[in-house]
Amino acid sequence: MAIDPAEVRRVAELARLELPEDDLERVAGQLSGVLEFVARLDALDLAGCEPASFAPADAPPRADAPDGRQFAPGDATVCAPEAEGGFFLVPPIVENVNP
Repeated sequence: MAIDPAEVRRVAELARLELPEDDLERVAGQLSGVLEFVARLDALDLAGCEPASFAPADAPPRADAPDGRQFAPGDATVCAPEAEGGFFLVPPIVENVNP
């Protein structure tokens, strides 16, 4: 399945990505390559193959009991762009809550 530059432009606008016009051809080729690869995977005959599992089926995904490791507030926020008093500072999402 080939993707044309117009489709790349439309997807970039939906994703709110700024994509220079001179990159549209290159990105269209890359996305077409990804879709061709997925089509080849879809064509594989996997009948009779066991699904892969990364954890034992009878084991919980994580231990329910905490292991005691904790970050101190200063350690957790040391790389944050903005922090104050051990808390992350983020821009407000909703302004003028009280009309």
